[in-house]
Amino acid sequence: MIDAEDPLGPLDPGFATRFVRDDSRPPCQLYLISPPVLPDDFADQLARAFDAGPVAAFQLRIKDMDEHGLARLAAPLQTLCARHDVAFIVNDSVSLAKRLGADGVHLGQTDGDAREARQLLGPSVQIGVTCHDSRHLAMEAGEAGADYVAFGAFYPTETKAVRHRPELSILSWWSTLFELPCVAIGGITPANARPLVEAGADFLAVSGGVWAHPQGPDRAVAAFAALLA
Repeated sequence: MIDAEDPLGPLDPGFATRFVRDDSRPPCQLYLISPPVLPDDFADQLARAFDAGPVAAFQLRIKDMDEHGLARLAAPLQTLCARHDVAFIVNDSVSLAKRLGADGVHLGQTDGDAREARQLLGPSVQIGVTCHDSRHLAMEAGEAGADYVAFGAFYPTETKAVRHRPELSILSWWSTLFELPCVAIGGITPANARPLVEAGADFLAVSGGVWAHPQGPDRAVAAFAALLA
């Protein structure tokens, strides 16, 4: 599906094949997202992942847990992120991000407005917005003050239900026209990530491709590091 619900209409699918990355743009980086359920040894897994290669950000994405429980769960992970100079991002909840003093918050289309989040969190907190396969939503997010926009899912994923499947061209189009970083998400593994990087993704947001890797999360991060080097 190519921008099927986007008011801007279809995007030329050949855009990605003609795309040449601007050398002044920073290299693509790895953005980890937590698994939906954290095992008891998750903090150890996360520490080993951080030690295996560069990670720019970690997003805590846990559904069906109240804010108090999430705050308790987040504390050691946030400390670990700070120790490794990794941005700690909270999914969905502006109030939790403010409570924790998180480095950022990631908002879905039903999780609140970026302008309101900025007013509550201040100028230094990173705000990301899910934009699915829509250039229109991405431009709206940029105008609202988002620090990055996320497109996806690019590949099949078991992490969440998928309704939107953008083409690679949306990354190339965005990176050509806008300085604001774009994040690619959805079913990304070391084996299928290269086309996303070549199409212009600034970050690869990965969950199952790391935590469910058959040789362990640290090996997955090392493989991404080799790809992104």
